[in-house]
Amino acid sequence: MRYKMSIFLAVALLGSSLLAQGKLRVAMVKMPYSGSRNVPELSINPDYLEAGGLADLLRSQGYDPKATSNISLTPEEDADYGEWHRLGMANGHLGRQVAADLKDGFIPIGLLANCSAVNGMLAGVQKSGPGRRPLKVGLVFIDAHGDFNTPETTLSGMLGGMPVAVAAGMCLTRIRLEAGLDPALPTRSIVMGAVRDTDPLEQDLIDRSQIEHITVDDIRSLSPQINRQIERLSELCDRIYVHVDMDVLDPSEVPGHPLTVADGPSSKELAAAIKVMFTYPKVCAFGVASTPAGDKDPEGVSRQAAYNLILGALSGVSER
Repeated sequence: MRYKMSIFLAVALLGSSLLAQGKLRVAMVKMPYSGSRNVPELSINPDYLEAGGLADLLRSQGYDPKATSNISLTPEEDADYGEWHRLGMANGHLGRQVAADLKDGFIPIGLLANCSAVNGMLAGVQKSGPGRRPLKVGLVFIDAHGDFNTPETTLSGMLGGMPVAVAAGMCLTRIRLEAGLDPALPTRSIVMGAVRDTDPLEQDLIDRSQIEHITVDDIRSLSPQINRQIERLSELCDRIYVHVDMDVLDPSEVPGHPLTVADGPSSKELAAAIKVMFTYPKVCAFGVASTPAGDKDPEGVSRQAAYNLILGALSGVSER
C-alpha cells in the first residue's frame, strides 16, 4: 500500500501532462559552466551534444522537444570573482530552469559540462513541487568514480571529484547553497552505479555512509538490484534524478575522455538499465555529463553513446 501511495504522489507532483498530442514532452537544458581552474571555464561539451541533431533525433522517435535552454550568468554575475563561485551561481540558474520545466510537465534532460552540475539538477528537482516545501530528492549517480571526495580527502584537488559529497552536505556548503540545494541530501537517498575507482579516504567516507550501490554486473544483467534500489528510493523520496558521467562507459565508447576506467558497461547495456529506472513514476529527470567533444570525438562515437543513454531514459518514461 505504501508503494502504491508513493506512485499516486509522483503522478500528482507532475503537474501539467507529460504528453502533448500524445507525444512525450522533453526539455533539454545546456549547462556549460565547469568550475574548472586553469582551463576554459565554459565547456563546449553541451553545445557538441546538441549540435549532432539531438532535437531532430528525438522528434524522429516520437518525442516533443521544446527549444533548448542555455544556462548563462548575468553580466554582473559574470564579473564576480572565482570559478567555483560562478559555478554555484550558474547552478542556481540551472536549478530554476529545471524546476520550471518540471512544473510545466516536461522531462528535463541536462546536457552538462561535468558532474559539478549535479547540484543544480538536484536543486531543480527539489524545488519542483506544488508549494514552497522542498521535495525529498533521490539521486542515482552513475559514474566510474564516486565523486565523494572532500577537500580533506582528495588526492587531486579537483572540484569534479567532490559534487556528490557537496550534495550530501559534507563540504563546500556555499557552493551547494548558491545552487539552491537546501537541505542537503541524506546519504540514504543516494545510489551509486558502476563506481569502481575511488581514492582511499573517499572510499572510507562511502563505506561509512548509507549510500547503496548498483554494480557493473547488475547493469549488464539487468539485475533485480536495479528495481530494488529504485523502489527503495521511491519509498524514501518524492522525486528521483538520474545522472551519468560518460567515463562510466567502456573506454571504447568514450575514446577522448581523460578519466576512463576499464570494465565499464556499453552504452546500450547502460541505456537498458536506465530504461528500467525511468519506468518508475518518481524518476523525473536525466543528466549526461563530460561527453568528449570536437577533436576528442572525431568519429562521433561518444556523442552517439550519449544519445543512446538519453533515448533509454525517454523510452522508460514512455512505457509507464
